[in-house]
Amino acid sequence: MERGLLWLPLLGVFIGLAWAGWHEFQKVQAYEAWATEFDRSKYDIKSMLGQRGDDLTWGQPTRQGPVNLAQLSLTSVTDLRLEINGQAVSVDETAPQAKGNVDLVLATASGETYRIPFTESNLAQRWEKALQESLQALKSASA
Repeated sequence: MERGLLWLPLLGVFIGLAWAGWHEFQKVQAYEAWATEFDRSKYDIKSMLGQRGDDLTWGQPTRQGPVNLAQLSLTSVTDLRLEINGQAVSVDETAPQAKGNVDLVLATASGETYRIPFTESNLAQRWEKALQESLQALKSASA
C-alpha cells in the first residue's frame, strides 16, 4: 500500500507532462496551418512570425491559432536590430546560445517600435540577417 502511494505523485507528473505535450502539439498544428501562406515562417513558444514578400506578420501562438497579430511592411522599417536582455548586439558579437530575453526590434519612421520575441539567439540572428537582406533588396530596388 505504501509503495502505491509513493508512485501516485509520479503518475500525476506523467499525466501533467502528457497534457502539456498534447497542448504544445496542438499549437504546432495551428502554426502549420497558419504558416502555409508565408514565404518564410518561424514558430517557438514565445511567438509565431511569417514573412510574405515585404510584409511581416507575427503573434502569440495558441491552440486555436495566433492571437495578438501585428503586421508591418518592411518598407516602413528604418532600423532593425537584435537585442539580448535589452542590449543591442551585432551578429558578430552574439554568442551562439546567448541566454536571456532575445528580441528582434523593428523601428519605423513614425517612431513606433515593435519587438518580436525569440527563444533562441541563433534563430533570431538568422532572421535578422534575412530581414537585413530583404531591406537591402528593397532599398536597391527603389534607388
